[in-house]
Amino acid sequence: MGRAYQNRKESMAKTAGAKTKVYSKYSKEIYVCAKNGGIDPDGNLALRRLIDGAKKDQVPSHVIDRALDKAKSGAGEDYERATYEGFGPGGCSVIVDCLTDNNKRTWTEVRNCFVKTDAKIGSTGTVAHMFEHQAVFVFSGEDDEAVLEDLMMADVDVTDVEAEDGKITVFCPHTEFNKAKTAIHECYPDLELDVEEITFVPQTDTDISEEHLPKFEKFMAMLDDCDDVQNVYHNAVVPD
Repeated sequence: MGRAYQNRKESMAKTAGAKTKVYSKYSKEIYVCAKNGGIDPDGNLALRRLIDGAKKDQVPSHVIDRALDKAKSGAGEDYERATYEGFGPGGCSVIVDCLTDNNKRTWTEVRNCFVKTDAKIGSTGTVAHMFEHQAVFVFSGEDDEAVLEDLMMADVDVTDVEAEDGKITVFCPHTEFNKAKTAIHECYPDLELDVEEITFVPQTDTDISEEHLPKFEKFMAMLDDCDDVQNVYHNAVVPD
């Protein structure tokens, strides 16, 4: 899973849009999270995670501050989360996570991404059962058994730890995110995390053939162009 997970991250990074798209994504997420759970990161751990992620992705502080100010003032749009599931090019399983103020518009845009790449959008539950909602951490290292032992000693509920190509990948239940991150930093104070996120991790992988790769890349690029799409989760492993 470790190497396949990294491949997925790299394939998604290739189709990631311009910086403005990244800024917009974090701005919307931070605004919704702060509006619903409070603007104090110390009392809103989900907000703290988002702000930490935004800083890691080099989102300017003024973008973060503006989103927090908008949440504090109560101004701005009323977004709601919308999730769509289906099968992408090559038969891979896909979950599309959106924040929208117009469900009809978002549904139409996401459906077009599926239709125009010969993919198939399904109903709720079509592929969700094939994913696990988990916290994932990736960092440099070789000894997965030592990392597992250290985290267990810190009383972290670890799902799996893998070592591959000089990288350690730690999987935990999503509810363990803050506890696991704290434990990792306490055990390895000088460690830099390459990945720290809550995501949907597929239970199985689907290899994308060279034949289906162009449509898969087009599919991902089209979804990335949709303003309402926040995250795309899939089980596709693209050719190196």
